[in-house]
Amino acid sequence: MRVLRLCSSIRFAIGLPLVLVTGCTTIGLSALEWATPPKPSELPWMKPAAEPVSAEEILGEVDTATDTPLIGEYTSIAGLSPVFVAGVGLVVNLDGTGDDPPPSRLRTALMTEMKRREIESPNRILRSPNTALVVVSGFLPPLIRKGENFDIEVRLPPNSSARSLAGGTLLVSHLYEAQKTQEGRTGKGHEMALATGPVLISTGVGGDDIDLAGVLRRGRIVGGGTSKIDRALSVFLRNEYRTFRNSQRVAHRIGKRFHAPDEHGLKKPLAEAKTDQRVQVALHPLYERNYARFLQVIRAIAFKESTIARRVRLRKLDEMMQVSETSAEASLQLEAIGEEAIPILLDALDHESLEVRFYAASALVYLENSEGLKTLAEAARSEPAFRIFALTALSVSKEAEASMLLRDLLSESSAETRYGAFRALTAINADDPLVRGEPMFGGRKPDLGEEPSYRLHVLPVDGPSLIHLTHRTRAEVVLFGADQQMKLPLALRAGNHIIVSAPPGSSQVSVSRFQVGRPDQKEIVSANVADIIRACDSLGASYPDIAALLAQADRQGNLPGAIAVDELPKAGRLYYRSGGGEFIGGPRQTRVGSEGTSPNLFPVDGEASEQTDEIDDAAEEMFLDLGETRDGKPDADDDRNDDRVDDRPDDIDAADDEAESSSPEANDRVAEVLDEYVSGNSNTSKASDIPETDDEGESSGDYPDAPSQSSSFRLPSFSLPSLPRIPGLGGGGVPTQSEPELPPQDESE
Repeated sequence: MRVLRLCSSIRFAIGLPLVLVTGCTTIGLSALEWATPPKPSELPWMKPAAEPVSAEEILGEVDTATDTPLIGEYTSIAGLSPVFVAGVGLVVNLDGTGDDPPPSRLRTALMTEMKRREIESPNRILRSPNTALVVVSGFLPPLIRKGENFDIEVRLPPNSSARSLAGGTLLVSHLYEAQKTQEGRTGKGHEMALATGPVLISTGVGGDDIDLAGVLRRGRIVGGGTSKIDRALSVFLRNEYRTFRNSQRVAHRIGKRFHAPDEHGLKKPLAEAKTDQRVQVALHPLYERNYARFLQVIRAIAFKESTIARRVRLRKLDEMMQVSETSAEASLQLEAIGEEAIPILLDALDHESLEVRFYAASALVYLENSEGLKTLAEAARSEPAFRIFALTALSVSKEAEASMLLRDLLSESSAETRYGAFRALTAINADDPLVRGEPMFGGRKPDLGEEPSYRLHVLPVDGPSLIHLTHRTRAEVVLFGADQQMKLPLALRAGNHIIVSAPPGSSQVSVSRFQVGRPDQKEIVSANVADIIRACDSLGASYPDIAALLAQADRQGNLPGAIAVDELPKAGRLYYRSGGGEFIGGPRQTRVGSEGTSPNLFPVDGEASEQTDEIDDAAEEMFLDLGETRDGKPDADDDRNDDRVDDRPDDIDAADDEAESSSPEANDRVAEVLDEYVSGNSNTSKASDIPETDDEGESSGDYPDAPSQSSSFRLPSFSLPSLPRIPGLGGGGVPTQSEPELPPQDESE
C-alpha cells in the first residue's frame, strides 16, 4: 500500500506543472516566461552600471529640484521691541524754578521712595524752590546688557507749577517695566533700570513764550539710564513647525555656524533649545555693534541641507553675487554658510559695481577676512547710502589697516563721515590716544573709578574746523582741529552762573562764576575753544551748560567753523545705480537697509513723539497702587505735614514753613540733606551700583522677551521723543544742521 501511495504522489507532482503550463497557454500567457525564474543579470540590482557623467551634469539635474529652506522661513525672533520703563524722580540744583508738587500718586510714590531710603525731612526737600518732581521714562533697547547705558527723558507733570528744569540734575531714580494688569490698567512690573544725571534742555532762543514754556519743562539725560538686566534674544518656531526635534535642529544649525570659547577655551554653541518652540541665542562678539545683521544672518542659515544641495546653492549664489540687484541677498546667505563661501566673496571684490564690492567686503569682514577693507573705506567716503554699514564693518575688523583707514576719514569734508569714523575708532579701542579724550567732572573731585559726566575730545586732524555735540547715548564734545580759536570779542554764558567774556582788543578770555552764597571764581585763558571748555568745567559747568555755551557762540558768530549735533550716518537711504548693461530693465535705485536694520553703533533717534500724553498717563498710572485711590484723591499716607510738630496749629506751621522755605538757612539745610543723599552717606543707590543676581533672578532677562505676554505693556510705535525743535535751533539749543557744508569741498546727499 505504501508503494502505491508513493507512486500516486509522484504522478500528482509531475502532472500539476503540466496542467498549469497548459492553462497558462490557454489564457495567452507565455509558459516559459512565467515559469522560468529570471537570470541574475536581469535583476534590477544586477543591471550594468550606466556610463559615468560629469559633475556639471549631476549638479544640473539637482539644480531644478533643490530649494534650500532657510531658518527664517520657519521662525520668528523675539526680543526686538524696546521695553518702556518709567519711574518718578527728583530734580535738584534748580535756580529757584522748582515747585512744591501738589498731592498726587506721583508725589506719594516719590515720598514712599524717599522714606524707604531714610532721607530726613522729605517734605521740606520737596517744598524747596530748587527741586522739582519729574516723570522719568526711557526705552530699553533690544539686546542691551547689564550695566549698559541708554537715554532718559524727564518731564514735569501737567499739574506742576515748576517753570524750568534748566541746570537741574536728576537724583538716582528707579525705573520699572510698565505692565498691563488683569483689570486692564497699567501696573508697575519688574525694576529694570536706574536713571541719574544732568538734564539737557533747549535754550529756547527764538521761540515765543508758549514754545519756551514747553521747552523748559522737559529734557533729556544723555546716557543717563543704566540697565539692570540682560535682554536675551530668542528664536521661536512658528506653530505649524513646533516640535522639539525642529527646535533642536534650529539650535544645532545656529550653533554650528556661531560659537564662542567658554571659560575653559572650548567652543560653545551660541544657541540652545529651551522648549519645543523656543531657542535661546547668545550674541556673537563680532556682531556686538550690529545685532540687526546678526539676526539677518541667522535667518539666512539653512534649516536643512545636504552636502550636494549646499554645492548647488553656492553655485547659484556665485551667480547672484555678480548681479547688483541680487548681491545683497547673496552676501547674507554666503555669510551664513561661513568659510566655505569666502572664495566667492573674494571674486566679487573685482566687480565693476561698487554695490557688489561693498556687499562682498561687508560679508568678508564678519567672516574675519580683511581683503575688503579698502572697499569699505571707499564706500564710506563716496556713497552716503552705504556709509553707516561700511563704518560699522570697519569697526569690526581687528586689523590695524582698518584703524588707519578710519583715521584718514577724520579729515573728510562730510560731518557725518568724520564723526562716524570717530565713533568707529572709539569702538575699536576707546583707549586709543587719538580718540581717548579728557574726562570732565563739572568741577567735582571724582571718586576712584567714577565715570565722567562727559568727555572732551580734541583731534589734531586736517580738514575744516568742526565742533560736534551729542544728544544721544553718550555725552561728548569732539573738536575736529586742535587749534580752534574763538573770534573775539565775545560775551557768553555757561549755565546760570558762569560768564565767558573778552572785551574788544583783548587776546585773552575771562571765565567767571558768580553765585549767591559762594565766593566768586575767575580764570583767564586763551581764546582756544578747548581751553575755554576746560575752564568752564573747572568752575562747575555741566555738559548741558557747555552745549548751550557753544550754541550761543555759534549764533553770535564766535566759532571758527561749523557746529553739528548728532551727525550720524543713517540706514534706509537710496542708492542710485549707473545705467547700462545689467541694469537695463532693472531698478535704477534701491533702498539700502531700513531704520530697523540700523547698526547699534549708530543708534536711531525717533522724531518728536506725538504720544507724549499717552506716555505720561502710562507712567502715572503705574503708581496707582502706591497710595492713591482710583478716584484720583490721595490716601491718608500722603501726609504733607508729616515732619511738622503735631501740637502746633496748622496756620502757624504754614507761616513758619513759608518763611523757612524762603530763608537761606532753610535752603542750606535742604542742600545738606541732598548732599548727603548724592554722596551716598544715606541709604541710596548709584547708577554704577548694579546689584548682582543669580542666574534665576530678575537679571536673566527672560521676562521681557516672550513672544506673547498678556501682562506686558508695550509701546512699539513709541520712540524716545527728541527735544522740541524751535525756529533755528535743534534740541538742546544747538542749531539743526543736516550734513554741514564745510569748505573746501561740498558733499551733497
